[in-house]
Amino acid sequence: MSRVVRLVRGLAAVLRRERGGASAAEFALVAPLIFLFLFGIIDVGRYAWAINQLEKATQVGVRHAVATAIVPQGLNAYDFSNSCPGGALHIGDRICREALGTISCSASAGAAQCRCVAGACTSGMIGTVDAAAFNRIVTRMQIIAPDIATRDVTVSYSGSGVGFLGDPATDEAGNPLSDVAPVVTVAVSGARMRFLSLLGGSLVLPGVHASLILEDGVGAIAY
Repeated sequence: MSRVVRLVRGLAAVLRRERGGASAAEFALVAPLIFLFLFGIIDVGRYAWAINQLEKATQVGVRHAVATAIVPQGLNAYDFSNSCPGGALHIGDRICREALGTISCSASAGAAQCRCVAGACTSGMIGTVDAAAFNRIVTRMQIIAPDIATRDVTVSYSGSGVGFLGDPATDEAGNPLSDVAPVVTVAVSGARMRFLSLLGGSLVLPGVHASLILEDGVGAIAY
């Protein structure tokens, strides 16, 4: 019996001396949770930063859009004299908000295209689409958020109740500029972000937008 007791005591002593192996095994079990928690914290910060980038990019984009050439060039020559309720407008009359619905411009597949999406809107208001003007807006936004893709950006023009019939403003070539001063909205939707905690998987970020009223609406540089 004494030999058995000595053997048990010896085995217990060995197990006490080998606690390091047990610690390694315990760490291997909890390490994935630790790293997942750590990467999750990092991703929360990256997520907030990405949203902030998109918001600032739309603000910069809409500032550029209202101070440079409009994308739907048809607005520059469109006659709004019979577009408001209550009868025909005269030179100098304010153009009502209802005179212009909403024109949405995007480049989801190739060159930029514009379409009517709401309210009083006709193909004559769209006219020629200035794809270069759209691309300049996107390029300006990419200075702030380089990961924005052209397909993620939408530039829309809608009635504001600002502007008057017969506005004498013209571009450098003497061509008329838009009598109506629409609300210009630059939006980003569909942008994605890769997450460390998802092993490199990506998720779609929330859409963001910014709006301003059109200013001169001519040229290629915003100061």
